[in-house]
Amino acid sequence: MNGTPRADSPAPLPPCRFRFPDPRRADAAGLVASGGDLEPSTLVAAYRRGLFPWPAEGIDLLWWSPDPRAIVPLEGLHVSRRLAQKLRQHRFRVTVDADFAAVIAGCADRGDEETWITPALRAAYERLHALGWAHSVEVWTLEGALAGGLYGVAVGGLFAAESMFHTVTDASKIALVALVQHCRAAGLELLDVQMPTPHLASLGAVTISRADYLRRLAAVVERPVNFTAAGSVTPVE
Repeated sequence: MNGTPRADSPAPLPPCRFRFPDPRRADAAGLVASGGDLEPSTLVAAYRRGLFPWPAEGIDLLWWSPDPRAIVPLEGLHVSRRLAQKLRQHRFRVTVDADFAAVIAGCADRGDEETWITPALRAAYERLHALGWAHSVEVWTLEGALAGGLYGVAVGGLFAAESMFHTVTDASKIALVALVQHCRAAGLELLDVQMPTPHLASLGAVTISRADYLRRLAAVVERPVNFTAAGSVTPVE
């Protein structure tokens, strides 16, 4: 369970070399721009702007701002009776930033399905993690096997969740519950999950308009919040 070394707080970054378009000018699918690179300063600038990368093989890097946008209200998390019972049984151990590389590898492993998490994207987020901007939540079995997890990027009061996975039933849900608890403890205020899915909706995710998302983002993204301030281990109860 030895992860990539990580800075205790986000490292200063050079200015971004690119100027992203206004996300309000996105096309009907939510596409804002193409091109650019995956340098740390570019990625962080994109999240500050309300964008996220979603590459596709054989074409330029694409940057998106969908409308509507999915978020998980930090005070509106829904934990089903069955999931709550599993949490009380303490079958898992939860950590934060213990093995970022293993989590993003798990998210990229879709079996026979094509993954959007390319090797270049994995390397970029691992670098962002080493600089203290990207973070992971790991869910372990009591025997020490990685059962699931998620990763994303913290910028000010925003946590932008990128992907999650599980190899044991409900492990990704437990990771999201732990993330919400950690965000609350650290003082983050906006949990972005990008696109709505039935899985996320079952945990309380809602959709808001792009305009509402950008308004909420502007209110929190420059706040001096440190995701790691809540510690490295998150209890799930």
